[in-house]
Amino acid sequence: MTELTPIDKRDALRARIEAAERRNADRTLADQARAAADAAIDYTRANPLTVIGGALVAGVVIGLLTRPGRRMAGKAFHNASDAISDATSSVSRRARGITSRGNSRFSDLIGDTAMAFVMNLLDEAVEGARAAQDRAEALGDAAGTQAKKLGNNAAEAAGSAADSTRALARKASSAAAGAVRDLRNKAKV
Repeated sequence: MTELTPIDKRDALRARIEAAERRNADRTLADQARAAADAAIDYTRANPLTVIGGALVAGVVIGLLTRPGRRMAGKAFHNASDAISDATSSVSRRARGITSRGNSRFSDLIGDTAMAFVMNLLDEAVEGARAAQDRAEALGDAAGTQAKKLGNNAAEAAGSAADSTRALARKASSAAAGAVRDLRNKAKV
């Protein structure tokens, strides 16, 4: 078996690229959209946790880019700092009056404070995720609507082009028939 030269390899690669470009040119926008949707569905079925994680991260990022999202993140940070501050002051007040029985109260206080802080963070995260999910759904709906409009516009343009082509073909046919008639008449004379 002979080995291909670099020029042959380059020519073969060029031929493959040109063939792919021709296939892509032959495909309609609807075919390309269908293929992209099918690929997305296949990837989602193969990697559901990756897609969910990516959607969650994208939702949080998009949420933080909006004014309400930044406000909510600021509120969560403020609430967390308030909880820490309250816990610190409460611990210092309790620490001054610790007795041998007070050790369990101190542990209970720290546990309650930590639990309240975690619950507050979870509530804020759930609110942020819901807001981000709503925004992502709205964005998806808007993208779907826009894609539908583009598809309709493309279909109308294709129909208009077909109508124009038919009209031009009729005119050309009519002009050709007239030219043939004139030639026949001149030939008879």
